[in-house]
Amino acid sequence: MTVPVAFINENRERFVKELVEYLAIPSVSTLPERKADVDRAGEFVRRQLVGLGFAVQVFPTARHPIVYGEWTNAGAGAPTVLIYGHYDVQPPDPLGEWRHGPFEPTIEGGNVVARGSSDNKGQHFAHLKALEAWMKAEGRLPVNVKVLIEGEEEIGSPNLEPFVREHQDLLRCDMVVISDTAQFAPGVPAICYGLRGLVYREIVVTGPSHDLHSGSYGGSLDNPATVLSRILSRLHDRNGRVMIPGFYDDVLPLTPEERRGFAKLGHKDGEYRREIGVPRLAGEKGYTTLERLWARPTCEVNGVYGGFMGEGAKTVIPARAGAKVSMRLVPNQDPKKVVAAFDRFIRSVAPPTVKVELKTHSAGGPVLVSREGPAVQACARAIEKGFGQAPVYIREGGSIPVVRTFGEIMGVPVVLVGFGLPDDRLHSPNEKFSLADFQRGILTSAHILAEAAAASPEALRAPPTAAPAAAKAATRRRPKARARPKARKAGARRKKSRR
Repeated sequence: MTVPVAFINENRERFVKELVEYLAIPSVSTLPERKADVDRAGEFVRRQLVGLGFAVQVFPTARHPIVYGEWTNAGAGAPTVLIYGHYDVQPPDPLGEWRHGPFEPTIEGGNVVARGSSDNKGQHFAHLKALEAWMKAEGRLPVNVKVLIEGEEEIGSPNLEPFVREHQDLLRCDMVVISDTAQFAPGVPAICYGLRGLVYREIVVTGPSHDLHSGSYGGSLDNPATVLSRILSRLHDRNGRVMIPGFYDDVLPLTPEERRGFAKLGHKDGEYRREIGVPRLAGEKGYTTLERLWARPTCEVNGVYGGFMGEGAKTVIPARAGAKVSMRLVPNQDPKKVVAAFDRFIRSVAPPTVKVELKTHSAGGPVLVSREGPAVQACARAIEKGFGQAPVYIREGGSIPVVRTFGEIMGVPVVLVGFGLPDDRLHSPNEKFSLADFQRGILTSAHILAEAAAASPEALRAPPTAAPAAAKAATRRRPKARARPKARKAGARRKKSRR
């Protein structure tokens, strides 16, 4: 069979229109008031798969449904590829910073700007359009394909691991392909071989039973907002090192080869600093920016609340104050051990004059996968054909819980093929996705299926997830990018977690 390149090119405009329709659905999984919209996005995916002739099932969960479809007519002797994505998106706040409505997809400068455009609707939609191209141009797929699109990734995929454990036979495959990461830079496609894990905690400090007049009561008790500030100030030292005892005990150090590989990628701190809009970079002393982003653990305050937050003045001592804190983990850190260490530390620095409550919102381990083996190499060849450029191998700082889930439970190689760009503004206003890369992603996905078809199922399954200590960093020099309207930017800073 011939890879349906002509069909993909001829239907480029229609594919974009359908993507715009998909992006207009405000499927924010964390907001209860958006439940109907999240369900509507799942229904959109279901209809897409039904239209391709897939056998489709929708599995309800405690929150949002999982959409599963399969086409297995290639036969038992053909490889099976599982494609994963998520149809839920992050909240669009702050709304005032969007140039257009976050769910009013707008084409600007060759990009589609909308919440979820890169994370993750645009990326997994590229795979769905590649499947359509094969089915309509050739009448069949070159391999068996299973598609799993969930609606809870942006809230930590709480129901996905139990689903995978329960449905291992249904999901049985020879390789998993996930496009929820980024290229290294414009014109420099990448395969990601490492992701940080995530622990997300909330600290709630309670003092008096109700808000108090700061004039009448100030000076007689500890202010919960002040106590919270003191606690947060203890999380780091002046060199950016996390002060939680035991936090670094299990961290897998970078090998000299990895550090050399990162250095050869050509990252430029000045470009990165200007891109994110800060006067100077900071972080853990003794490490480069890429090392901090990809291979060092972090502890970040994601939000602080308490007391009067409105316009003008209101003189109160708040009864409660809180902060949300996320920790990105690296191999071989254990989320359970980190949670326990964090809790012990917070309670040790909190005074007895207040009550401290600690809550967990999500937790997931880090991932380091093999760069070797037929599955990865098949995707690398497909990327070179789809993008016209061989990929580099990178890590990313974000978290994708399902990668670890698939690797550990199903024991098959998971390949992270990113179609997005580092400056796609994930989780921020004016999130974007390059329409040229959307097209290249469709072509790449179509070639992935053809490349997988050339291998046996047994070959694709070997090797499974690699031992972290054996992982290798990128060693090839950064290739020259194709000509683009703007100069290439370095970096690969993201997600996802994507979260």
